[in-house]
Amino acid sequence: MDLNIKINDKGHLDIGGADACDIADEFGTPVYVIDENRIRDNYKRFYEAFSKYYPDFKVFYACKANTNLSVLKILEQEGCCIDAVSPGEVYISRKMGFSGDRILFTGNNITNDELKFVLDQGAVLNIDSVSALKRLAEIIEPNGLKISFRVNPMVGAGHHDHCITGGVMSKFGIMDNEAVEVYKLAKELGFNPVGMHSHIGSGILDPEPFKLAIESTMDIAGKVHQEAGIDFEFVDFGGGVGIPYTPDENIVDIDTFAKENIALFKEKLEEYDMGNPTMYLEPGRYLVGDASVLLVRVNSVKQSYRKFIGVDAGFNTLLRPAMYDSYHHIVVANKMNEPNTQEVDIAGNVCESGDLFARDRFMPEIEEGDLLAILNAGAYGFTMSSNYNSRPLTPEVLVENGKCHLVREKETFEDLMAKQTIPEHLQ
Repeated sequence: MDLNIKINDKGHLDIGGADACDIADEFGTPVYVIDENRIRDNYKRFYEAFSKYYPDFKVFYACKANTNLSVLKILEQEGCCIDAVSPGEVYISRKMGFSGDRILFTGNNITNDELKFVLDQGAVLNIDSVSALKRLAEIIEPNGLKISFRVNPMVGAGHHDHCITGGVMSKFGIMDNEAVEVYKLAKELGFNPVGMHSHIGSGILDPEPFKLAIESTMDIAGKVHQEAGIDFEFVDFGGGVGIPYTPDENIVDIDTFAKENIALFKEKLEEYDMGNPTMYLEPGRYLVGDASVLLVRVNSVKQSYRKFIGVDAGFNTLLRPAMYDSYHHIVVANKMNEPNTQEVDIAGNVCESGDLFARDRFMPEIEEGDLLAILNAGAYGFTMSSNYNSRPLTPEVLVENGKCHLVREKETFEDLMAKQTIPEHLQ
């Protein structure tokens, strides 16, 4: 188990060397708190594990997990690349110092204008469909433009059905049995296809699904290499490496994960005589998931048919429990050393029955005014938040060796009206 829990000498939760209670007092709640050093450590651990066994290796951060500008800047400084899935992600990544050749864009159902924008930004296009390929050939002169294709490896895995991205039910990628013809078509149209990409899902803690994905993807790539004459510069196996959310889950043994998967990768390279293409992986959650905590204040303790602990945030702030039935470990940040004595439901403040962070959670005695910390909130936390119920978005704080920096201001009620206009006939 490794939920990245640290306790200071006051019995309070420590986040990156700062007292969670002091952070809440200074910046208010709810607030997302990001531990800078945890992100740096996660990146180095991941990169070093894989590059040790295959030096021609690159990490492309799946930035949909968390696009806070400071998070992007930290990873840019570490030498990371970017996996982008929208033009907006390409845009802010470029603004944060990532050159175009460090950005791989994998959109789906993308428009012509978006294709043009991504190319203008210098990002590498990873194409998801034959439609996008043909439309791209109509709006630009290919002239040997290097591109990649996302293929469906027919392997799926993940912590929830909505997070499985491979297999017959997936909307992503070209079919495995059409890959040879699609790569041939790309060459006929004047493109230079140099990469192949796949992705099987998210929240994976076991190397076995990855082995299946590598085997399947490399078999497709090998066939394309032999029958379409493609010499691959890179093969990208996507992301999906998980983190432990529950106390009984163990952190991924990333060294074993890397060793076993790279051994299979090398075996397939040799089988198909594919040379030594660069290996790409696209971790998102693994790099940032356990680096952020959502601090919330208890504003209500209600004994109804169940005991409800009401807090000042809802699924507009952290959607994962409501959307995916996801477990997030929750601690009382100001009572870290107190024993668990009761089962409670922890409820949000959104007007929806499904607005719950936890059911039947074993917790210490909780009083109004206590500070709760919802752990492992760094991936798909703030990025999936909304203004539902007309609630302003929360602030974000970056902790650097115990020093706190406000990196996103809290929205105001005035911000809720920004970008809206009322036509004259209603005034």
